[in-house]
Order: sequence, then structure tokens, then C-alpha cells
Amino acid sequence: MSQGDEQPRVVIRDKRRIDPVSGEVRTPAGEQPAGVPPRPAPAQTPAHPSPGEQMTENQTAAPEAPAAPVVDSAADGDLSRQLTERTEDLQRVTAEYANYRRRVDRDRQLVVDQAAERFAAQLFPIVDDIERARDHGDLTGAFKVVADRVLGLLDGLGVEAFGVAGDPFDPSLHEAVLHDTSDHVTVPTATTVLRQGFRRGDRVLRTAMVSVTEPAGGAADAPEQEATGGGVPGETPAAG
Repeated sequence: MSQGDEQPRVVIRDKRRIDPVSGEVRTPAGEQPAGVPPRPAPAQTPAHPSPGEQMTENQTAAPEAPAAPVVDSAADGDLSRQLTERTEDLQRVTAEYANYRRRVDRDRQLVVDQAAERFAAQLFPIVDDIERARDHGDLTGAFKVVADRVLGLLDGLGVEAFGVAGDPFDPSLHEAVLHDTSDHVTVPTATTVLRQGFRRGDRVLRTAMVSVTEPAGGAADAPEQEATGGGVPGETPAAG
């Protein structure tokens, strides 16, 4: 018989529900027999259970923690360098701003001081008239009220008067217009104040005009001491 004349193979399947030999009811393939409890489904086990641990079917495996990123040492060094540069820039800007604030405050205070001194200098002639009126006994009534207000303005500006008879003469504070000598003083002394001086803090706004009295015979004391001392050093005076 050739290959083309080959007959198809016949498959006979016995689908009878009752076994003709034993007389029992057959169970089709894939079906559960009646009266037999269904088999439990296999429990799902985690992909990576911990040693010595069993997980129930309702438990799920915990997610694994992500691995720490690997930082390149070169990139880390570059970040550190940038951080150092930014920190230095911030410190430099902070120092420059602090210097700017101090300079601005100093300039502002200088302007205020100059304005106060100019205003006070305009009041000095008025104060001179007030002092002359006080010396003559004319500082009374309404004139005294005005004088007190003018002097109060100087006090508010921090300006104080100086120059009192008997003060030691100081060229930085006094302007000497008269000179005389006296045996009652041991150092140059301002014996008469012709005009008061004014200062604001350590700054002298106007010197005091004074008459200076110097010690009498101050230059002649040295020759007298030499004459009484015995002349040439090392020699004893001759007996009389």
C-alpha cells in the first residue's frame, strides 16, 4: 500500500458513565468525584522567605530596601570644592556689607556732628552777650528766660563751656592775649578769662581767650643757685 492510500487512524473513546464490567459510575477526567471534598489550593510562598520563617497565604513579602547609590569620589571632591568656594564667597560678601554699613554709619554721624557744630558756632556770639549781661547784672526778667533757652540748646547739642580763672595755661585750649608775671603762681596760669571757650566731646570748637600770668624770676633762680652752690664742681668753698 502506498503512502497516499494510507487510511486515517480511528480512535474510539469509551464515554459510557457506567462501567460495563464493575457497574460503577465513572468520573470524567478533570471532574471531582461526588462526596469528596475539594483539594486546597497550594499556598503561595514568598520569593525569598527568611530562614526559619513561614508565611501564610495572606502575608506578602516586604519590599527590599533600595541599595545606596554609589557616589563617585571625583564627583564628591568637586561638590566639596564648590561648597568651599560658595562659603568663601558668602563670607567675603558678608564682610564687605559689614564694612559698608560701618562706613555709612560713620559718614552719617560725621554729617550730624558737622551740622551740630555749625549750628552751635552761630550761637557763640549770643552766649558772649549773655555772659556780659550776667557780669553787669542785667540778666533778669524775660531776657533771662531767653538766655536759659539758648544755653539749653547748647546743652542739648552736647556743647560745654570751659575757661575759668585759675586754670593752668594750655595752648590747645587757651588763646593768650595778655602776659604778666607774679610771685603768686608757680606755672603759667590763666588768671583772667576774656572770652569763654567751647568744646563738644574731645573736639574744641572755640578756644578761650585769656590773660596769662607767669612766675616772676623763674629764669633768674638758676644763676643764684649756681652762685650759692660753690662754683666749680669738686671744689669746696673757701672759708671766709
